Amino acid sequence: MSECVLQAENLSKHWGGLKALHEFNIKFYDKSLHSIVGPNGAGKSTLLNILCGTYPATKGVILYKGNNVTGLKSYQFCRKGIGRSFQKTNIFKASTCLENCCIAAQQRVGGSFNLFKSRQSSQFIKQIASDALAQVGLSGRADTVASAISYGEQRQLEIAMVLATDPQVLLLDEPMAGMGHEESLTIIELLKQLKQRYCIVLVEHDMDAVFELSDLMTVMVDGQHLITDVVDNIRANPLVQEAYLGNDDEVF
Repeated sequence: MSECVLQAENLSKHWGGLKALHEFNIKFYDKSLHSIVGPNGAGKSTLLNILCGTYPATKGVILYKGNNVTGLKSYQFCRKGIGRSFQKTNIFKASTCLENCCIAAQQRVGGSFNLFKSRQSSQFIKQIASDALAQVGLSGRADTVASAISYGEQRQLEIAMVLATDPQVLLLDEPMAGMGHEESLTIIELLKQLKQRYCIVLVEHDMDAVFELSDLMTVMVDGQHLITDVVDNIRANPLVQEAYLGNDDEVF
């Protein structure tokens, strides 16, 4: 088993009387892909938002490499090595793909990206950005304005921006949302490569992709942990079948 790099203990998030996440326990391991699935409203995105500092937890503990990081701000999670993508594209469409990744890379080192900074500093940031684009297969789009590339390429760019922050953990929230079949296949192949280097936590509704990619799966229901197991055991589990019963858009 790989090293556990990220862990939640008794994690809860309450919005007034609503328990969006309740007493949640989970471990994520290096160089593997761990998917989080469940019916709509199960708390999947809430979990990701807490694990990257977007939301503060109501209670519970987050451990990163054994260190307590509960309560840190989102930029501090980023600098620790926890990167996050969102359900909707979160790119700067008027900037080039390279500039988008430069802006992301600067988040890790602090300050703001400035093309007129010292040549040495600027070249360092640009190299990080170029490497991130190369990892997702967008080197040829470096000087293309982000609004001019396809939707699928924009989602690839968003993953490149996460990589430019030099993460060890990638929290990916529906990276295949709104994609056609061919575009989804591109992302699947990309994630297969990336999970050999990173800890990936994937929230995704494309169950075919989830089954193909996952080393471990966790099923959530009503903000609670139902089961964590390998794909074949998840498919056959009667509790999982019951949890999904009646959700026509989300079935195994």
